[in-house]
Amino acid sequence: MIYERVQNVHEYRLKSKRAGTRKGADRPTVFLENRQPTSDYIIIPKVSSERRQYIPMGFLDSKFIAVNTALIIPNAGLYEFGVLTSSIHMAWMRAVGGRLEMRYQYSKDIVYNNFIWCKPNENQRKKIEETAQKILDVRGKYPDASFADLYDEISMPPDLRDAHKKNDRAVAAAYGWEKILDDEAAIVAELFKLYSRSLDC
Repeated sequence: MIYERVQNVHEYRLKSKRAGTRKGADRPTVFLENRQPTSDYIIIPKVSSERRQYIPMGFLDSKFIAVNTALIIPNAGLYEFGVLTSSIHMAWMRAVGGRLEMRYQYSKDIVYNNFIWCKPNENQRKKIEETAQKILDVRGKYPDASFADLYDEISMPPDLRDAHKKNDRAVAAAYGWEKILDDEAAIVAELFKLYSRSLDC
């Protein structure tokens, strides 16, 4: 079976229109482009159901190879995970991200690279790290559930939703937006104000 896979790679590369791909046909067991990080990384699906309040994302060990339907953020920790999985980042994603039919389409260029991060003090950062870890801990209580189960708006476990809400409040506090946390339009408006200011720098 493995030999057949390698043979298929060899034949696929030989038929490619790209000279670089054809050249790689003589090394069918080797990746042509190795973008695999050497550290653990956050993985984000490029496309996610519009029925979810949060795009499910998580951490993977560097030994796992991400496919082209996902984005990866190497060398990221709990703080980055907490902000990215927050309702504030999700509001930004819904406002600026693309759509595949009705599903959310996350991109590095439009969504991630243009997102304005908060500037937390030490206590705020620690709180975000704590609430982010709590999300991971609660997920661990459901080893047989898929992300599709955990993040469906109907079947999302109450303790996981509660963990996300606490994380949302921690991130909102770092932005100074506790009073508008439940108003997505106001959050997006504030994010665009920060984005406009960043363009003036």
